Amino acid sequence: MKNPSHVILYVDDPSVSADFYAGLLGESPAEVSPNFVAFRLGPDLMLGLLSRHTAEPPPGAAGGGTEIAFSVAGDEKVDSLYADWRDRGLTIAQQPVLAHFAYTFVAQDPDGHRLRILAPRPAK
Repeated sequence: MKNPSHVILYVDDPSVSADFYAGLLGESPAEVSPNFVAFRLGPDLMLGLLSRHTAEPPPGAAGGGTEIAFSVAGDEKVDSLYADWRDRGLTIAQQPVLAHFAYTFVAQDPDGHRLRILAPRPAK
């Protein structure tokens, strides 16, 4: 079992989160119900947004304890997305910085889930 099919985020309001991610990803959800919304991130990977109020068993943690990372090609794309996300009003947890693994920044979704954009550095 090494090919996960879903990443599930527990959210306060799936419709609010769906609007947020539709704008961020530039696409409509692949699945919508009152308590769950899913977006296709790749051919075999979905991002699920599940109401924390109806999840069984109830989740034990809120947003911010993990992050979803999106790799992009080049520092310019990192800077471009940073400016776009900042201008959209996303909470920025970390401004663009050159780390040992990538040029990167971190923002947060409405529930505090961390979203990292990174331009990886070549392995040495």
